[in-house]
Amino acid sequence: MGDTSPRTSGSTDGDMDQNNLMYDGGHVGESSDRSKGKMDQKTVRRLAQNREAARKSRLRKKAYVQQLENSRLKLTQLEQELQRARQQGVFISSSGDQSHSTTGNGAMAFDAEYRRWQEDKNRKMKEMSSALDSHASEAELRIIVEAVLAHYEELFRIKSNAAKNDVFHLLSGMWKTPAERCFLWLGGFRSSDLLKLIASQVEPLTEQQSQDLNNLQESSQQAEDALSQGMDSLQQSLSETLSSGTLGSSSSGNVANYMGQMAMAMGKLGTLEGFIRQADNLRLQTYQQMLRKLTTRQSARALLAIHEYSLRLRALSSLWLARPRE
Repeated sequence: MGDTSPRTSGSTDGDMDQNNLMYDGGHVGESSDRSKGKMDQKTVRRLAQNREAARKSRLRKKAYVQQLENSRLKLTQLEQELQRARQQGVFISSSGDQSHSTTGNGAMAFDAEYRRWQEDKNRKMKEMSSALDSHASEAELRIIVEAVLAHYEELFRIKSNAAKNDVFHLLSGMWKTPAERCFLWLGGFRSSDLLKLIASQVEPLTEQQSQDLNNLQESSQQAEDALSQGMDSLQQSLSETLSSGTLGSSSSGNVANYMGQMAMAMGKLGTLEGFIRQADNLRLQTYQQMLRKLTTRQSARALLAIHEYSLRLRALSSLWLARPRE
């Protein structure tokens, strides 16, 4: 009987400890379940947010694709309107407003020849690209490069004839797309700009090639500056000729003076054709010298790079004209 009490006490203490452990364990388990519940709720909310973001992204993409399709349709419509206007001898500006009528068959004939020239150039460039991709022989590739160079010579001949009929049409650049007109200089591109463009497209270059191209770029820049200064002088001289004497008077003496001024101004405008011809000669010479300093494959890559740059400008113009206006 004396031994029973301590054993009972010890058993009771053990049972209490075990009960406490069970209680604590149950408490910890419940807390863990609640934490997991909270984490699951966060995950569910995050997944829901992700699904909503993905849904909105799909809607935006769908709206963007629809916008591009609408722009394409507008572009097609603009091109059709422009074609009809050209056939009727009426020029439609890029904004869609009728700006003026042209009765000069020379400008229309040049535009038609230029479009044909562009189509021929596209075919030649595709042929050159295929030759490069198929690793055509040096001789085959050289024939194509020379054909492309001859094609540019034909363009400058066409422009020279057009300048005799309507030099202002060439200077205005209305035969080019809007983005191309941003870079227009004396009826065409700047040779020095194209040399900068192709430098990174024909690597690797030898040290001598790099030096030769740099020298060619500098000489082209100097020639361009000289022609630009000549144009500035012509504009200044023309302005002085037209503004000399008394403006706004209609007396007989002033009428005679007026006719004399017009005759002098007409003579000075005649030099514009010479500026166009000199600028195109510079472009052709730059092409010829550039190709002489490069290998045949480098020459082909350079010509393709210039062509691709032109295509991107034309694509940019199309997107700009077809952009939504709200």
